Amino acid sequence: MSVGYRPHGARITDMHPRTMTVALGLTLALLYLLSACNGGGDALQRIQSRGELQVVTRNSPTTYYIDRDGANGFEYALAGLLARELGVDLKIQIAFTLDELFETLNRDEADLAAAGLTLTEQRQEHFPHSSSYYKLKPQVVYVAGKTRPTGIEMIAGRRTVVLADSSHVEELRRLQQSGSPDLQWEEVPGADTMDLLEMLDTGEAEFAVIDSNEFEVQRSLYPRLKVAFDLLADTEQDMVWYLAPGADNARLQAYIEQFFGRLRQDGTLDRLREQYFGHTEGFSRMSSHTFTNNMRTTLPPYKKLIQQVAEEYQLDWQLLAAIAYQESHWDPRATSPTGVRGLMMLTTATAKEIGVSNRLDPLQSLRGGSRYLKILRRRLPKSIREPDRTWFALAAYNIGLGHLEDARVLTQRQGGDPDLWQDVMARLPLLQKSSHYKKTRYGYARGAEAANYVQNIRHYHNILNWQDISDNKPLPPLKIEEYLPQVLRGSKLSVL
Repeated sequence: MSVGYRPHGARITDMHPRTMTVALGLTLALLYLLSACNGGGDALQRIQSRGELQVVTRNSPTTYYIDRDGANGFEYALAGLLARELGVDLKIQIAFTLDELFETLNRDEADLAAAGLTLTEQRQEHFPHSSSYYKLKPQVVYVAGKTRPTGIEMIAGRRTVVLADSSHVEELRRLQQSGSPDLQWEEVPGADTMDLLEMLDTGEAEFAVIDSNEFEVQRSLYPRLKVAFDLLADTEQDMVWYLAPGADNARLQAYIEQFFGRLRQDGTLDRLREQYFGHTEGFSRMSSHTFTNNMRTTLPPYKKLIQQVAEEYQLDWQLLAAIAYQESHWDPRATSPTGVRGLMMLTTATAKEIGVSNRLDPLQSLRGGSRYLKILRRRLPKSIREPDRTWFALAAYNIGLGHLEDARVLTQRQGGDPDLWQDVMARLPLLQKSSHYKKTRYGYARGAEAANYVQNIRHYHNILNWQDISDNKPLPPLKIEEYLPQVLRGSKLSVL
């Protein structure tokens, strides 16, 4: 038995048996507490005793990012709900590579990894995991205008990029061994698929393998890119959370299983998917391309003005910019055939109501549109919560509060939730059908246009938001040896 420290003059054999028993008990208790804090033991009890859920994730638009309101993202929202249910704080750790992410988990420095990770045979051999909470497909992406590959044989021998340590590497190896020996790929270190899309867009690579959800969210920034084919035909992969392997995870796994079950049953999981991914549906590549061009050429002269007004009215500047683009394509002199004018396309009646004397003045137009949007949002029923409240207000900006209320009534009649944008959006087109609008208070309205109006703004808003995120995303820690003179590399340095 070795002893790291004991008081001068004391010997273990000199201790009274009762004293020795008490000391041994204290030692065992201390070891138990240390194991509960630093690994081992019941994982759920450890989280609750610590008062903190430690989650490792990666910085990307589909997982976790920082925007003007602070931390955000689909995985962050899910982990936050779990922490709230457990009555503990949420601590987020960012991994800059997938290898680092799993190493963090393996070292027991996090309770779970929530990072848009798919279930693979290799991973589940080493890490316990949750049940599936999302489905996705690995896809081969290429540059539109070039020959579209239709199968794995058409990318063999070509420059294909994939994230290092990703599930896609496992699939490519399997395909290579099962009949495509000429298949090659380059593994790119990092945990952000935006790096792969950038390489593809700039011509550094010919193809990239990316998960369907990641491409859907980020393709608006790269409108030249398209899906060539699904890497695994007619096969979807499960997205799961992975747990630290060094603890007893039985109770934590069971709790997470029930947690996801509740989110499915009460519709929360669907609402979160719609909130973070719903804006990507039904939006054309050409519209994204036009918008990104205008974002670079037309927006800059008005950006500071939009930011100023957004701050005055406590709005997200990207949202205000997206509304202005949807209304006028950032043209302060825009005029519709019906006489609606200006950057925010105000009617004469609305301009008079909110005190705008010159609709063609960009500052007045932006202030007037912002004021009107806030009025509409304030007039909505208190039962409508954010972010749906903003989408309802935008629909009212386009179609009017009366017609919006008609759509809410139709939604309720059909068993939908009149306070959820997803449910009401599906019923807005019914306002164009006589069998439905004849039974409403305000009659016919171009409901489909209002639904598209809101979804377009959400899409433009996210392009602007993702652009800011990509411009300001955290950088991985510096490797000091890369910045040292060649003669010093490999030397042992002491950093004070």
